[in-house]
Amino acid sequence: MSKSLWLQTAYPRDDFPSLQQDVHCDVCIVGGGLSGIANAYFLAKEGKDVILLEKDTILAGATGNSTGKLTAQHDLIYAKLLKKHGQADAKLYYDVNEEALQFGRSFANKDELKKADSILFSQTKHGTELLRHEARAYEQLGIPGEFGRNSELPLPLESTLTLKDECQIHPVRFGQKLARMAVEAGARIYENTDVLLMDLKKRIVHLKSDYEIRFNELILSTHYPIEALRGMQIMKLAVDRSYIVAAEADMALQGQYISIDSPKRSIRTAQIDGNTYFLLSGANHKAGLEGNTKEHYNRLYTDLKNTFNLSDFITGWSAQDPQTPDMIPYAGTISAGLPYVYLSTGNRKWGLSNSLASARIISDQIIGRTNRATALYAPDRTGFGSLLLQTLKNTGLVIKEMASGYTTRLDAPTCTHMGCKTRWNNAEETWDCPCHGSRFRKDGSVLEGPATKPLEL
Repeated sequence: MSKSLWLQTAYPRDDFPSLQQDVHCDVCIVGGGLSGIANAYFLAKEGKDVILLEKDTILAGATGNSTGKLTAQHDLIYAKLLKKHGQADAKLYYDVNEEALQFGRSFANKDELKKADSILFSQTKHGTELLRHEARAYEQLGIPGEFGRNSELPLPLESTLTLKDECQIHPVRFGQKLARMAVEAGARIYENTDVLLMDLKKRIVHLKSDYEIRFNELILSTHYPIEALRGMQIMKLAVDRSYIVAAEADMALQGQYISIDSPKRSIRTAQIDGNTYFLLSGANHKAGLEGNTKEHYNRLYTDLKNTFNLSDFITGWSAQDPQTPDMIPYAGTISAGLPYVYLSTGNRKWGLSNSLASARIISDQIIGRTNRATALYAPDRTGFGSLLLQTLKNTGLVIKEMASGYTTRLDAPTCTHMGCKTRWNNAEETWDCPCHGSRFRKDGSVLEGPATKPLEL
């Protein structure tokens, strides 16, 4: 598997031990990405006894494979939020994500965070109309966007929509800094500590090592939640995979960009230890549905060479992101029947700001502090029409893949989550499940959930 630029250039690792005894804690957090680490910091700062469990090493999952954009400009979203959720909730979504940026700025140094304008751009008349529509939503919500045509990219552009003074980060260094702050506040972080199962009624997490953790409250920050079936989240989360490639560059861009037109592309540069890198991402598809994923990398490398005149390729990597039917992540109690179990997932490729916002929401709930975004991000929020359509769509995909897998991929290993046949991913050298996004390494061990048990190869 390829290793992201962020993981290759991380700070020297802080080695966190694996858990080797039975323990009790106020709050147990499962998942060592930015969401879990931020929750650990917020809660430890409030005096909670916090344990964070990571089955591999912290920040090596979605966070360490992201584009590193810390911004409230989440593609074309605010016009859609206005239509779906109304003005108050659309503005609230913007506000809590901007507050996440302010939190990041409060502790990160120049090796971890820098200012950058976030810019959407169009190259067609249709794309320009979409941008105008989004700009009108900005105006209605009081978001300080600038519509025009302003870009440093070597591309013919029709128009741009700019949100000034947002942030871009080195997501692993940024997360490492926050993890150190969490430990200094009293949190205990354990790596290479794999959860086997959970007895939620007895409030016990059982580890594969045969040790157990007794908790008062539990936070699942595992990308695709292990216990998603209980609240039916498993039928409400679609999982997409996207690809990123990096090359050496001579000059850094002042902005970070997303194209509105097809093919969809995300563009930024990063300056790390005196070197400049150009990052190009895109080529999205539903997770697990394609085996020949090398062609997606090849397309991006071709774009780097032909469009941006770059050929000193460094690496390529990919990430997958669950998304909810209504575009707002899930952050809060997983269901009314389990008020002490919290869920954080569904960030729709915008997990950096949303992870921080979600962590604040969940931590406030646990502490007993009012957070005005609690209802907006609640996993049990209603919205029957869109939820039902997404449920039927995802359920149909699962049924189709289970059926076709057992007729066309008889020799493929069976996913240990719900029995779908996996598909070999030739670029990443992983077994990917098309039903719910589980991924397994070449040796069958679990790379990403919701599966918790290895493949039988």
